[in-house]
Parts: sequence; C-alpha cells; structure tokens
Amino acid sequence: MGSSETCPAVLVCFAVKEEAADFRKAPPSLTDFGRPEILVTGMGRKNSERMLKRWFEKSTPNLVLTCGFAGALNPELEIGDVLFEADSKGDLAEKLKASGAVPAKFCCALRVATTALEKTVLRQNTGADAVEMESGVIREICRGKRIPSATIRVISDTANQDLPLDFNRLMTSKQTISFPKLAFALARAPGKIPKLLELQRNTRLAAQ
Repeated sequence: MGSSETCPAVLVCFAVKEEAADFRKAPPSLTDFGRPEILVTGMGRKNSERMLKRWFEKSTPNLVLTCGFAGALNPELEIGDVLFEADSKGDLAEKLKASGAVPAKFCCALRVATTALEKTVLRQNTGADAVEMESGVIREICRGKRIPSATIRVISDTANQDLPLDFNRLMTSKQTISFPKLAFALARAPGKIPKLLELQRNTRLAAQ
C-alpha cells in the first residue's frame, strides 16, 4: 500500500469480491485521479471498520468511495439503478450526476433486509431510498479523518422483492455466508433455488 507520500488518490471499498469483480476490469482512466486502489472489507459494520482502520494505518487516500450493491427501499427504483450520496464539498456530486447516477439517501442497516415488509418499514422509519450495511461506518471514519467520501451503490433487489432466503440466518459470527448452512437451507427448500439463481443474475447485472 505504500507510504502516505505514495498513497492511492482514491480508495474504493467493496463488501465482497463479487461486487468488485467487474470494477477490477476498469481502465486506468476510470477517474480523474488515475486507477483507484480496491479494498474488500467484508460485510457489515465491524468488518468494514476493522479493515478500513487497518488500511489507514499505512496509507491515507485523498478520496474514499464505498461501493457495491444496495437493496431498494424506494419502490420507484429498479435493478441496475445507480445511486449516490456524496460530501457537499468539491464537484464529485456533479460528476456523478453527469454520469447518470441519482442522488439518494441511504440506510446503513445492521442486518440484511430480506423481505418487502422489512424494506417498507425501513422506508417509513428512515425515509431512505436504499439500504446496505457498510457505508455508514466507512464515511463516519472518513469524516473523523477529514477525508472526502461518497457512497455509490447499485440496486440489486427492488423494494417489493423478497429475497429467496433469510441470509441473516446463514451468516457466521464474522458476517460471512456459511456455505454448509446455505446448502442445508436449499436441501430443505429446493423450490427456492430458481429464485436464488434469479437473484444471482440480478447481482451480476448490478456488478456490471
């Protein structure tokens, strides 16, 4: 990662490697700052906080972006819509608007919102347009260090869509998906496999 004198101008954080896969193929001219560095933090607040603080021990970027998937809370949003929330200073917000991204309010939740009912309640309680699990703590840390930051997320499931499984029940203590738990859940409910494959297709589209 290098010293602060050679630090990357932009650090782009993703929760999981699947979110980052297509971004890694982006050309060096993707931003005005050159090719960004990528940090895969893991899911949730604790993982994101630990990994970002560890990064900052060795390097301090000029800009941090927290990117990846989000679930829609606003019923008007569709899969593939790109939303953002950026610091007011600078012209990043205008550049994001010019690229087609839409200003939005995010809810940073402690758990995966798996049902349309949960999303409706979050929408009513927070007024947010989309929900995810990492951006809140990432941007809180950045504000503490006076590093500009922005949330840029793409919708991977709509507000009226139930996820095929309760992924909260499939998490390990480190907030990663337990594949034995996933296999057992699908063995008990094989009828959910088509919906799971549909979600996989949607997340691939969102990543692109």
